[in-house]
Amino acid sequence: MAKGKYFEELNIGDIYTHDVTRTVTETDNLLFSTLTHNTQPLHLDKEFGEASMYGSIIINSFFTAAFIVGISVSDLTLGTTFGNLGYEEMKFPAPVRIGDTLRGETEVIDKRESKSNPDRGIVWFDHRGYNQKGELVVSAKRVALMMRS
Repeated sequence: MAKGKYFEELNIGDIYTHDVTRTVTETDNLLFSTLTHNTQPLHLDKEFGEASMYGSIIINSFFTAAFIVGISVSDLTLGTTFGNLGYEEMKFPAPVRIGDTLRGETEVIDKRESKSNPDRGIVWFDHRGYNQKGELVVSAKRVALMMRS
């Protein structure tokens, strides 16, 4: 049985606060950056980071986005999506640093029935991630192809 929400259960304006939080470690950042072949010294080189405008290593922004979208899966799309159709917008208004604790929420911002497949609907999600200070660190607008019940 699916744990996610079906198209009909998702209403524009609904906001889901996700229970999973995570304190980001140096290992998280190192593994994600090297697995994705992102050799940006801002993510990997302490001396470079300290000399930068940030004053420290900053976390790979795609790790931040992947975490925030990932924690939404069990609440929203686990077993009820055909997949992502795309990301329309992604913003990183504040850097994430080693030791920051992330939390997230997702808002349903739009939806429509599929024009070609009556068993499907298209839903637009706005995934938002915050650090322990309540600062917005990521916003990702995602479009998903959802199952109908």
